[in-house]
Amino acid sequence: MISDIQQGAATRMGKSIESLKHEFSKIRTGRAHPSLLDQITVSYYGNESSLSQVANIAVEDARTLTITPWEKAMVQVIEKAILKSDLGLNPATNGMVIRIPLPSLTEERRRSLVKVVKNEAENGRVAIRNIRRDANAEIKEALKEKLISEDEAHSAEEKIQKITDQYIKEVEKLLETKEADLLSI
Repeated sequence: MISDIQQGAATRMGKSIESLKHEFSKIRTGRAHPSLLDQITVSYYGNESSLSQVANIAVEDARTLTITPWEKAMVQVIEKAILKSDLGLNPATNGMVIRIPLPSLTEERRRSLVKVVKNEAENGRVAIRNIRRDANAEIKEALKEKLISEDEAHSAEEKIQKITDQYIKEVEKLLETKEADLLSI
């Protein structure tokens, strides 16, 4: 029973880390990466489809993305969708290929992105602490119902704290990496 609670907490904390990584990947560092365009959708035969489902997205160089639509008719649609997005990108069309040059980030913008990243990391830490709280509540409930002894409960809470510390360290490591990435020119 205790191992189930610990395993469940560790699994949920792992999912919080994955969610944090996903949030970090949305934050642009000035380097071209196809995931920058993940949230852009286009109308394709009446259905909203993600950009990656209607075109090939590739990195041409460190600051340029290229989009090659599967169909010629999609060039204008994709271009409009990119312009409408809140990414602040200006696509340049050359026949069937859309090139997106990424402007370099200003120092001020880098600093504001670091604040956003720190906020996301804090949200991740809070989520992990909430999972710890839930797991400890389950242990206290089991103790109250006399399913486990006080020693077992104390030992289980210590193990959950160790698991929590491990995941908090992982959040710190991710934050440090992303912050260094944002501040490098």
